[in-house]
Amino acid sequence: MNKHQHPTSKQQIEQFSIEPDYSDPSGDDFDALSRDKVMIRSLTRQDLDPVVRIDQKITGRNHRDFFQRKFQEVLFESGVRISLVAEIDGMVVGFMMARVDFGEFGRTASEAVIDMLGVAKAFRSQQVGHALLSQLLANLSSLQVESVRSEVEWNNYGLLGFLESCGFVPSQRLALSCNLCF
Repeated sequence: MNKHQHPTSKQQIEQFSIEPDYSDPSGDDFDALSRDKVMIRSLTRQDLDPVVRIDQKITGRNHRDFFQRKFQEVLFESGVRISLVAEIDGMVVGFMMARVDFGEFGRTASEAVIDMLGVAKAFRSQQVGHALLSQLLANLSSLQVESVRSEVEWNNYGLLGFLESCGFVPSQRLALSCNLCF
């Protein structure tokens, strides 16, 4: 008889019949079903005012014109709609605007880019950002997107810390800029 016995069919079935407990909040960090606590849905045209309001409270500036152009892009000009909003008690409390690139500079890898993330200050301790990112990653996974990137100002320590806690690390890219003086 063989020294290494193979498991019986019954043993194999029992091994995989145990249902994992995904509700454990101490489990897989930011993805611990935070989106079960916060309703996440696709961004719509009606979300413009709440998004502008959230951004204005964060930045102290009114960027309505910019957001009108950005909404036009993500709602009507993008092949894949992946931008999201978060709601608590029927009120928009956060947003994430993202897009999918299917290659650039001669590369053919699919990559998502998070362009903007905003969470109302009063709701920052309620896992809203985690819920938005968790839903985005789930959606991108189903689209077989290979990676996600974002750019952050070097001194935005809050956002840097948030993204690091979600598994983001510095990339091999270096952003360069040149001031044009006339």
